[in-house]
Amino acid sequence: QGAQIIVFPEDGIHGFNFTRSSIYPYLDFVLHSRSVKWNPCREPYLFNDTEVLQRLSCMALKNKIFLVANLGTKQPCEHVDPHCPSDGRYQFNTNVAFNDDGMLVATYRKHNLYFEYAFDTPPEPDYKFFDTPFAGKFGMFTCFDILFFEPAVSLIRRYNVKQVVYPTAWMNQLPLLSAVEFQQAFATAFNVNVLAANIHHPTLGMTGSGIYTPVKSFIYHNMESYGGKLIVAEIPVITTDYETKLEGNERFRENLHHSCKTFTSTSLDDQVCFKAGEESPGRISEKGKEQLPPLFYAEMMYDNFTFVPVWGEKGELQVCANTLCCYLNYRRAVLTDELYALGVFDGLHTVHGTYYVQACALVKCGGLSFSTCGQEVTDATALIDFQLWGNMSTPYIFPLLLTSGITLDFADHMGWKNNHYFISKNRTSSGLLTAALYGRWYEKD
Repeated sequence: QGAQIIVFPEDGIHGFNFTRSSIYPYLDFVLHSRSVKWNPCREPYLFNDTEVLQRLSCMALKNKIFLVANLGTKQPCEHVDPHCPSDGRYQFNTNVAFNDDGMLVATYRKHNLYFEYAFDTPPEPDYKFFDTPFAGKFGMFTCFDILFFEPAVSLIRRYNVKQVVYPTAWMNQLPLLSAVEFQQAFATAFNVNVLAANIHHPTLGMTGSGIYTPVKSFIYHNMESYGGKLIVAEIPVITTDYETKLEGNERFRENLHHSCKTFTSTSLDDQVCFKAGEESPGRISEKGKEQLPPLFYAEMMYDNFTFVPVWGEKGELQVCANTLCCYLNYRRAVLTDELYALGVFDGLHTVHGTYYVQACALVKCGGLSFSTCGQEVTDATALIDFQLWGNMSTPYIFPLLLTSGITLDFADHMGWKNNHYFISKNRTSSGLLTAALYGRWYEKD
């Protein structure tokens, strides 16, 4: 099909559920050194225990294609090394990249392990990328890495990476961390192309791969059948600088401190102003003495979110927690019998990993009672025009927009204005599941 590069999923070669000793027979030896130039297909005799690498290298060479795959690797170590495990070897979850001549051009050892007892964390984060004649530099990291500063964000910022290859074995977690939803948000947030290969294992909730640009996605998400799918797409190479975009954002934030009129629900286009230093009113609105919708609490993705119900065909809402306030301006085309809620969380997430999240989320609830808000929902019919914004304390905001059937949509507008990050959309392409600002406050991890 004329592809220039192919990316395979994490754990695709060896599978799951190993102990440190049971995976050992399947580990290849890989030299993590930039100085040694090695073509495993042409020089199979150089190192022992490299059968998998040889096979991959020959695939790349024979098909004249860049190839990225994930495998388990081993590296002997000396006991003088303070990090050296007691059995005298490191075991790494490793991505390898080969050029179209079969040359091993980069190896990356996964840094943020997700309950992977067979593997070690490398002593230092790897910042790994390789050059291609067709799209310049490609950076590399794996699965859970996408949620952390090291090495993913560092790699992109420090080395000005515009394209990312991303093997993953991702367990979907709705409403905020479905694979395709977050992969797309990452491409948008950092203005990069992402080639994300997720393993396809529906009983473990693992599915959702894609080729993502900041404005378009080619995805495969299928929980029904065991058939995987090869996604092939032609996408433009990105040349604009993420740093420029980030600095632009920072400047944007500084220049817009001056006050301007609050926008009202009469207009949902981008010509909006946020009231500077907006105070959090109590639960009684200023206009009259009408009662505001009730606050309630519900667990979403193991975090205790503060919610307010989204009732009626249109309105303006706000909900706050800690230092974070989220605001929503919405209008529904048709009232459906579906409950939506606006939720906020500003705190340390501590289940299945520890990381600090600031989130403003408009979600469809599982049923009609408040306790169902935050549940995993895959289908919706409500078409909602909305503008969602929050006074986020971190510049790293992942804009999520997920629609019925786990499909993706794109915001009309997003960005910083008056120290608030906003996302707006007139009419989603299908029923709205999630519209959210998922902020990662890395310093507070």
